[in-house]
Amino acid sequence: MTTVLDISIDSRRLRGRGALSNDSGRFEPHSRVLIDDGWSNDEGVPSLKTQVLKDSSRTIIARNKSPDISFDQSINPYKGCEHGCIYCFARPTHAWLGLSPGADFESRIFAKPNAAELLERELSAPGYVPKVVAMGTNTDPYQPIERDMRITRSILEVLLKFRHPVGIVTKSALILRDLDILAPMAEMGLAKVALSVTTLDRTLARAMEPRASTPQRRIDAIRSLRQAGVPAGVMFAPVIPALNDEEMERVLGAAAEAGAQSAGYVLLRLPLEIKDLFREWLDANEPGRAGHVMSLIRQMRGGKDYDSQWHARMKGSGVYAEMIAQRFHLAVKRLGLNRELVPLVLNRFKKPPRLGEQLDLL
Repeated sequence: MTTVLDISIDSRRLRGRGALSNDSGRFEPHSRVLIDDGWSNDEGVPSLKTQVLKDSSRTIIARNKSPDISFDQSINPYKGCEHGCIYCFARPTHAWLGLSPGADFESRIFAKPNAAELLERELSAPGYVPKVVAMGTNTDPYQPIERDMRITRSILEVLLKFRHPVGIVTKSALILRDLDILAPMAEMGLAKVALSVTTLDRTLARAMEPRASTPQRRIDAIRSLRQAGVPAGVMFAPVIPALNDEEMERVLGAAAEAGAQSAGYVLLRLPLEIKDLFREWLDANEPGRAGHVMSLIRQMRGGKDYDSQWHARMKGSGVYAEMIAQRFHLAVKRLGLNRELVPLVLNRFKKPPRLGEQLDLL
């Protein structure tokens, strides 16, 4: 079937969003087209509002078997992400819900209000073996709706109660709200945090990541976490050639000055619908260098927009990818990052007694 551009959401309603369109997901048999019949009102077009929908998942811990990812299990309190990062590799997951990876992904968010209850049940299972839980691996646990819904906080409360280790990646300074939980966990070796910082240019960040915290607030969050005793690092992700890659050393330097202990990077990934969404964004926001950006991406992806091979998908291949890797490692060495990385502990895990259960004698 020929794909028809779905502009069923008036583009004027997408002000302040990352995606510029709302194409149907890859599993949908039909596409919708918005046609201007000449009677539209150019004034007072309402902006697209975020809808929060209830997720009906019956489990909360997701298992991972990918050989190039450092965690075995993760928790995602939300599906979809209001931050609206145009490059987000999680966008295609909304197609499984019958929705668009475009504007739907950042405006129709599925929340898991019973996450804490599900987690407590899974951690209490007789055969459960503790492993570090990663949060922020798919969508951001501290996106704007978390301020009111507090699902991530309820998950952390359960993890603290069970003395269970957690690693968090976020683009939001909202994480500082939960220092009263994270600091005690960190003191026991149970928590670490990484702030994702893609640029120090506030204008570029506003365009690429419209509803995430500003770059400076993320750097400041690293400083506040470290002052509270929470291990904190920085993720320069994604690296986008000819757009933000020249900032790598400055971002790492700013994070190190704020007290960051660790650093990592990931090359831009453009699987499935993301490649078209990102190209559309490039043409609109960076028309002068859009072609150059895509050319360099293909040079690092074996001539394609994306290479999904394990390990290569994160770092790319070829001369330009090798140069980025060398620059990263030299900067990390110079700044003293990744020198003394202490793994989170697993031996503190303990299932608290439930009401009516007999306490252990020992």
